[in-house]
Parts: sequence; structure tokens; C-alpha cells
Amino acid sequence: MTDRSVSNFRSEDPSWTRRGFLRTAAALAAVPVLVAADPAVAAAELPDFPADVDLYRTAYRNWDGEITAVGLWACAPTGPDQVTDVVNWAWGHGWTARARGAAHGWSPLTIAEGTQSDAPVLLVDTAPHLTGLTLESDSTVRAGTGVTLEALLTFLEEHGLGLTAAPAPGDLTLGGALAIDAHGTAVPAQGEERLPGHTYGSLSNLVLSLTAVVWDEDSGAYVSRTFTRDEADCAALLTHLGRSLVTEVVLRVGANSNLRCVSRTDIPAAELFAAPGEDGRTLASFLESAGRVEAIWFAFTEFPWLKVWSVAPTRPLTSRHVTSPYNYPFSDNLPTLVADLAGQILSDAAWYLAPVLGNAQLDAAALGLTTTLSADIWGPSKNTLLYIKPTTLRVHANGYAVLTSRSQVQQVVAEFTDFYRERLTAYAALGRFPANGSVEIRITGLDDPADAELPGARAPLLSALRPDDDHPEWDTAVWLDVLTLPGTPYADAFYRELEGFLLTTYDGGHALTRVEWSKGWGYTTEAAWSDPEVLGTSVPGSFGAAWDEAATVLQRLDPHRVFTGPLHDRLFPDGP
Repeated sequence: MTDRSVSNFRSEDPSWTRRGFLRTAAALAAVPVLVAADPAVAAAELPDFPADVDLYRTAYRNWDGEITAVGLWACAPTGPDQVTDVVNWAWGHGWTARARGAAHGWSPLTIAEGTQSDAPVLLVDTAPHLTGLTLESDSTVRAGTGVTLEALLTFLEEHGLGLTAAPAPGDLTLGGALAIDAHGTAVPAQGEERLPGHTYGSLSNLVLSLTAVVWDEDSGAYVSRTFTRDEADCAALLTHLGRSLVTEVVLRVGANSNLRCVSRTDIPAAELFAAPGEDGRTLASFLESAGRVEAIWFAFTEFPWLKVWSVAPTRPLTSRHVTSPYNYPFSDNLPTLVADLAGQILSDAAWYLAPVLGNAQLDAAALGLTTTLSADIWGPSKNTLLYIKPTTLRVHANGYAVLTSRSQVQQVVAEFTDFYRERLTAYAALGRFPANGSVEIRITGLDDPADAELPGARAPLLSALRPDDDHPEWDTAVWLDVLTLPGTPYADAFYRELEGFLLTTYDGGHALTRVEWSKGWGYTTEAAWSDPEVLGTSVPGSFGAAWDEAATVLQRLDPHRVFTGPLHDRLFPDGP
């Protein structure tokens, strides 16, 4: 396997010249070409593999390129029956089967770094064929898990339907998004009532039923089975972390809304993230008036990029009507100055340029919002919710959700940003620059199962947005991410300090920290997903009894651990 993590690139390697940086970013966005395997080779290395399933060698690369593999075997089943055939083949031959969608994630839930081409790991590509979309009623849609969120939202929009919130990247597959409780940013604005078919929680909270490949004791094989939201086992599959393979879901949906998104870069961080009780333009004040906010605070800058969405049935006079998504081209396609700086930092190990890069990103955003007339946009929800393309800057990201009450959101934001600023300043005083990206802050509601509008519906057991039974007053989650270029020195140590602050400050007393599954967490001073205390105690403990319940169900549905990787073995070690 070729290791392409940034930390292993020599400064003279042409791939990380400034021009090479742009070429690599473009290559990362390309869709891999599927070339059928030589039948003789396939028969020798994968004997008795189902003959009607497309089989090929493939490369794997996660979002930031820190997990890569080449030459792995992959297949593209055309439907649930073929998926079942493939899984039974894997079980019978001692292989594991890992669902692959867009590989738009950071954590090693699909494969681990270091996976060799001869490893008995079969990637099951969902995107080529598991993409069906059918409107079941005026409030439900049946979708294959390989469909992208952009395709799903486009389909819904064509039928007058939509979601309250969604992740910003449109290239995510639905299956991947549901596996890690993907979310957007939204809570009710003052006086706003939830619309039927909508939720302020994760996408997993919209599931009415799902079809998964599970072990059937009676037949002695893996079978395709449909679970409804009111079944106990379904609660474990709603956010399964790749510990299962879901082929199709039925989602509750509702009427679409037109959203206005106003961006601004004129509010100082000290004002936006001020402690509660301060007058001014605080994040909580925008949350109260609009309910949908996001703050992007570039490292070593004073003015965050604030986005505020609001429901607007008709176009406001000053808003530009947008008829398609991705309306921030300066963010999706790196401006020359930003690309040059990022390339120089990587190729010359010029980490001290982090403050320059942060300010260049802020300047690009402030200027770009004006020149592209995107500071005030309006249109169907999809067109303002989706704004990240694969061509954007690829960075490592940690991620956490802090469960708290709506009234304490500003307190959590103030405490975290104060700690972040203090530690970043302390590192810089030592000539260390561990963060050169941004802090991103989003706020959502929790996964209230009543939103599914199905009697007996259960909350996802492993969603970070699962309500805490002991704290019904916690109705909100503050999502906190810190981004930096892969390979940045001292980043892991810095992330470890941030994680330690969150886990000790919000330990379940007045608020609770849970990890964001798709991002980085469990830091030692050398690597993510590595701290045994976080993996073995903090993460399971943040879910209480729900953790053991989910682990038991997932093990029973996959007793042969076909759907596991090294991280699953550490999180759920009790296997045969």
C-alpha cells in the first residue's frame, strides 16, 4: 500500500508543490473509474465469488487522505439480493465486508490506515447501483443507501418536499450519513413550530424503516431483513457506525421551505462568542431570532464568518434568488493566494504561516461574499443548505457534540472558544502552530423519536443526539469542530487538550460531551482514535445503558463480525 498522508511527503516531492497541491485537490474530487477484474485472477483470489456481481480492484482514500489503500477488492451489487450473496461469500471465506459510499469521512470506520492490498477486506460499493428513489406517499420516500444527499434533496424538491437541515456536502451517500448520525444546523427560532415530517435532530431521526443484511439463526446465513422504527433492534441500526450494512431506508419527509441565508464577517469573535449576559450580537441572539446558525472562525483571526438561515416564504428585497446549490465558489475552489499559502506550508513545512493562511481565508471569504453576491441568498432549502464541494480545502477535523439546554448554548460556546484561543496563543508563543484551519460551530436539536410520527418509534441508540433520560432539560447540542491541514506538527497534542477540556468540563453534570463519529477523537499526543481511556470508558459512558444495548444487538445481528474493522473491535470488543 502507498501511504499518502501529508506527514510522509518530502518537501521536494512535486505532489506538494503549490501547483501540485491544486492538482491533488482536483484528483481527490474525481470519481474513481471501475475496471472489471481479470476473471482468472478473481477466481484465484476470490474463489466462488457470486458470478453476477461486478468485481474489481480499487483504491480507497478518505476525505483528508490520511487513510489510504490501493489494490483492495471491491464489488458493486445491483440490489439487496446481491448484497446478501456477497456478505455470505465474505462470511464463508473468512473475509470482512465494508460498505463504501463517498469516503467523505475522517475516522477509520470503513478501513484502517495500513490496510494492505492482500487483506481479506471486501469493499461493497453502494453508489453505483443502490440509488433508487421512490415517493411512497406525500410524506415518505424510499431511498437506496448509495444515493447522494444532493440527489435525494433534488428529488424531494421536485415533489415540493425537503429537510429542515442537512450536512453541507452534497456528495455524501445517504447510507454513510445515516451510519454516523449526520446532521445540519437548526433549532426552532423564537415562535417557530416544527413542521410535520421534519426534525431538528440528525438524519437518522427521520427513518421509518430500514433494510439491513443480518444473521438469521434459523437459516444459518445472512439475510436481508426490514426493521421498522418501533422495533427494538432498529434503534441500534439507525446509527450503526459501519457495524452493519443497510441497503434501503424509508424516510419521513415534509413540505419544503424557502430559506434565506445571510453571511457576515463584521462581528468580532469577542462579541459573537461573549459570555452570557453580555449585550451585543451574540451567537445566542441569532439563534433566538433565526434558529439556524453556523460560525466559521479561521485560526488567528478576529472576525468569524457567520451564516444565519431563516425561513422566508417569499424572496426578501435584498436577497439574490439561487436556483442551485454551492453558492460560495471562493470556498469550493481555492483562491490562488490560499492555495499558494497552503501549498507553501505543506511543501516547505512553513507551519509558522498559519496566521497568514487564516487571514487569507477570512479575506477570501469577505471579498468573495461581495464579489459573488452571495452574502444574502434565498431559494429552496437545498440551494442554501448544500455548499461544500469535493474541491474545497481538505483538512483534518476533530468533532464533538455538547448536549445542553437551549439557555446554556452561549455559555458552552464562550467557554470552549476562550479555551481554544488561550491554548492556541500559548502554543504560538512557543513557536508552534497546531491549527491552521478553522473552528466550526453548529447547533441542533436532539433526536426526539416523536418527530418520526410513528407510534412506538425509538431514538437511535448510538446517535450523538440521543436524548439523555436523566436530563430531559437538555434539548440542544452544540457541535464543535477544529480543522487543520493533515500532518501539522503538534496538532494531535493540541486536539488532546481540547478533548480533555470538553470531556472534563461537560462530563454529564450540567452538560455532556459525545464524540462526532465521522471526525477525529480519542487523541493521544501522537494520533487520533488511540486513547484507551476515551475509547473504552468515555465514549461508552456518554451513552449510558444505551451503549450496552446497542452493542448486544449489533453483535447478535452480526455474530461472525463480518461488518467490523479494527476500530469496531476496540469499541465493541466482546465478540466470539
